[in-house]
Amino acid sequence: MNSAPSLFTRRQLLSLIIPLIIEQFLSIFVGMADTVMVSSAGEAAVSGVSLVDTLNVLLVVLFTALTAGGSVVISQNLGAKNYKYSVRASQQLLLSASALAIVMTLVALAGNYWILHLVFGNVAPDVMENARIYFFIMAFSYPFLAVYNSCAAIFRAMGNSKVSMIASLIMNLMNICGNALLVYCFRMGTAGVAISSLAARIFAAAALLLLLRRPKQPIVLRSYTLRFDFPIIRKLLYIGVPSSVETSIFQVGKLLVLSVVAGFGTSATTANAVSNSLAQFPVIPAGAIGTALITIVGQCVGAGAYEAASYYTKKLLLITHGILAATNLVMFFACPYLLPLYNLTPQTLDTAVLLVRFHCISAIFLYPESFMLTNTLRASSDVKYPMVVSIVSMWVRRVGFSYILGIYFGLGVLGVWIAMITDWLCRSICFMVRFQR
Repeated sequence: MNSAPSLFTRRQLLSLIIPLIIEQFLSIFVGMADTVMVSSAGEAAVSGVSLVDTLNVLLVVLFTALTAGGSVVISQNLGAKNYKYSVRASQQLLLSASALAIVMTLVALAGNYWILHLVFGNVAPDVMENARIYFFIMAFSYPFLAVYNSCAAIFRAMGNSKVSMIASLIMNLMNICGNALLVYCFRMGTAGVAISSLAARIFAAAALLLLLRRPKQPIVLRSYTLRFDFPIIRKLLYIGVPSSVETSIFQVGKLLVLSVVAGFGTSATTANAVSNSLAQFPVIPAGAIGTALITIVGQCVGAGAYEAASYYTKKLLLITHGILAATNLVMFFACPYLLPLYNLTPQTLDTAVLLVRFHCISAIFLYPESFMLTNTLRASSDVKYPMVVSIVSMWVRRVGFSYILGIYFGLGVLGVWIAMITDWLCRSICFMVRFQR
């Protein structure tokens, strides 16, 4: 274990993790700001945006999977000092992710009406109208989001998360200012939120592409190829496809769960949406540290330092539990004062407070092992086991128990959230057993 600290110093770990925490905070904050601002147009607008955001994750899963695979492949080759291959892998990541994103844009634009009615056919008409507007405009942002995510993954693989943090800061400031102008001044509602997000993603993608041209960094992209290198893409897909299968099936399950929630009425749908938005804040450090683990473990594996990979994983898990204890306790007591920002009805507000507090207590004990250990396993090329566990747990516990607890036992939206926590518990146990072995 003496060699473990020599791969990453304490300062290097902090310089990797802290910008990631800031970047994820900004991303989630803007998501919450979107919801708060669009709430001025009514609960139907909030529900419409929330439903489409869940669907968007499913549609962009193909190019995000390539990004996940790219992070691992590039990190491992940087750890092995194979810089030329890292550059080629970066070029192929940008090319393939952009191509897939363009296809997804065309699918979303052509199928706007049919996709939404197929997935959310039982929602109220005013919710559906807001969802259609938001979905149509956001579809144009997929290629720019693919470029941004790919560039950010390349910088993180190099251990430089500061660049993507700064780009995210500017992007999110543009988003908030655009929301304020289009939603409050021009009263554009969901369309205003979507347009400002599109403009911000275009800027961020262009900025990171330019920054990848800078000299004196491990990966410098002065040119971009339009030819597919299928051996490299296969390596990206080897890591990315299991992740994409897991994420896509996970999102399909979430859509089914949302359909269950939508059946409880607009109040339950809105409470679920705003609770999800607010509950993300206290777990930001876990998400950031989990993302950093891809770079850390990937470079350790590339250098053949497997004991170091284990050392850093255990160390960061313990640190994350301590941080989550602090952040979630703050949110537990603060949520009754934050949720009124969403202009909720008294019934919706009471439900949202209950959901957020339940989430906070559960996250302290279960969130790190449930979501961070998967990155350690994938970064060491163990990709099938996390996929199988996540899919089975999702469908048996989160989806199945949502129907049982929410509908059969009459617990409503609270039953759906209890089902989610049972999914966390199952994942945590399975991933800890796999990691120890």
